[in-house]
Amino acid sequence: MRTYLDCYPCFLRQALDAARKAGAGVEQQKAVLSRVLDVLREVEPSSTPPEIGYRVHRIVRRVVNDGDPYQAAKEASTHQALALYPRLKALVAQADEPLDIAVRLSIAGNIIDLGPAQEYDLWSTVERVLAQSYAVDDRLALRAALSSAGQVLYLADNAGETVFDRLLIETLDVPVTYAVKGGPVLNDATREDALAAGVGRVAEIVDTGSDAPGTILDWCSEEFRHLYEGAELVVAKGQANYETLSEEGPGVFFLLQAKCPIIARDVGVPVGSIVLKQGTTPGFQPDGGSHGNPCPTDKSDYTFQWEERK
Repeated sequence: MRTYLDCYPCFLRQALDAARKAGAGVEQQKAVLSRVLDVLREVEPSSTPPEIGYRVHRIVRRVVNDGDPYQAAKEASTHQALALYPRLKALVAQADEPLDIAVRLSIAGNIIDLGPAQEYDLWSTVERVLAQSYAVDDRLALRAALSSAGQVLYLADNAGETVFDRLLIETLDVPVTYAVKGGPVLNDATREDALAAGVGRVAEIVDTGSDAPGTILDWCSEEFRHLYEGAELVVAKGQANYETLSEEGPGVFFLLQAKCPIIARDVGVPVGSIVLKQGTTPGFQPDGGSHGNPCPTDKSDYTFQWEERK
């Protein structure tokens, strides 16, 4: 997914928030914003939001001299999710369709995203997602893919969300490899975060070799790219993985909540939607099918895009 000018204020807000989480003083905060503005002035039009986000958050860590500004927030999110784990596990165990409930719970966990959202009510989100209709519903395709796959590569998103992913992995009948970030960025899950959530008990944990948001394949380690290319089925959590892998083909399934209006528009759904979407190949145009109602947002709201700078 390409970057829109509407993304710029979000990059600045994220940078300021991360700097403050790290305890930066006013002068450090100003230095962070100044350097981020320099990046936004020079960035290539073809850059994806995660590619820019990678540069933004590296600036924060270097200026403030904090290797993981979100560490405390990640630990708190994981603790909060683990406190709900017995109730969530019971929901899956009592369900007529355990896989469907586990998928929904995994999507509910995607609310733990400190990029677009700073506040959320986790249990209220669980209740909402369990009752909510899918805006994009490729459950049948996912079930078919799971029935023939000998393994699953599961791309993690955020710390705390990892607990919800664990529930889904426990429901699957195939071995799972769980891929986390190679280093801290935002509140994305690292190996330590996955282990704290108990994911190591149900899946093999690997890292991508990259500390960029999403999964930018060209930036990942050779070992991870080999693993990705050989995967029979990929489950990709969250918005950043959608931004980086949306045209990687039908072997990738995206599980997310559309929290950002720009991403919601790209997916074709209203903000707040829950999405289970099968990937496409470049140039593919969906025919509507199971994808529910289109996003009601007027496209004129997003007219200031890269093309108009050319």
